[in-house]
Amino acid sequence: MRVVRTRAELAAALADARGRTGLVPTMGNLHRGHLALVEAVRKQADFIVASIFVNPLQFGPSEDYKTYPRTFDEDCAAFADAGVDVVFAPAVQDIYPDGAEAIEQVTVPPHLADILEGASRSGHFNGVATVVKLLFDVVHPNVAAFGEKDFQQLLVIRWLVNAYSLPVAILGVPTVREPSGLALSSRNQYLTADERARAPAIYSALTAVAEAIRAGDIDWAALSAKGADALASAGLQPEYLELRNANDLSAPRAGEPLVVLTAARLGKARLIDNLRV
Repeated sequence: MRVVRTRAELAAALADARGRTGLVPTMGNLHRGHLALVEAVRKQADFIVASIFVNPLQFGPSEDYKTYPRTFDEDCAAFADAGVDVVFAPAVQDIYPDGAEAIEQVTVPPHLADILEGASRSGHFNGVATVVKLLFDVVHPNVAAFGEKDFQQLLVIRWLVNAYSLPVAILGVPTVREPSGLALSSRNQYLTADERARAPAIYSALTAVAEAIRAGDIDWAALSAKGADALASAGLQPEYLELRNANDLSAPRAGEPLVVLTAARLGKARLIDNLRV
């Protein structure tokens, strides 16, 4: 496995690629969910590039950009064991030579960018779309994988590919969970032992809402309120728990695919999850 830091080094590494190229974009601090992305890409690509880049554009002023866990050596070892061919780990100045604030950002439409995660994280999805498009432009992958845990992000990436006519197949990879149901996340390590014991309440609340819908309940507002109350009763601070159309995050309608999404704070951690119905 080669580790490259600059666009020039990446181009040299890609010159050796044969067949289809796959991309796994990450911010590092890997867990089994990230490695599931590699497994999914391996089924459709012959040469795998994984990126490690903590993107400042997608963090708000009060978020954890400076303290986001960085475990580069461990991440490279995990990618090597998973069969990744190239790790692209650029510095901020290589991605944004004139500074992150100077780049012309991709503008994600409000119906995707300003709801749910975007309601409290202004500009977040513009930052995500900007860096992903840049990665697509320098790696030229045939296929790229993104986790369904970040469901709204996955739909933003699908919008990006369609809006810019990018020749990249996007794989949505199912959420990897602990036996308790807690979705794997790099931010789980912020949890204390007591908080980790409480955190599975997120999956329990989502499951209860999904089961109620399958049983025929279509009172969307009441279901959302009941789910949020369950989180609060378990000691979490829910930011939202909402039902949406799974295709485009529009308002839910009976008979169409649905997804229930939530974000909740628990101690120092802000955790997100979702469940398709």
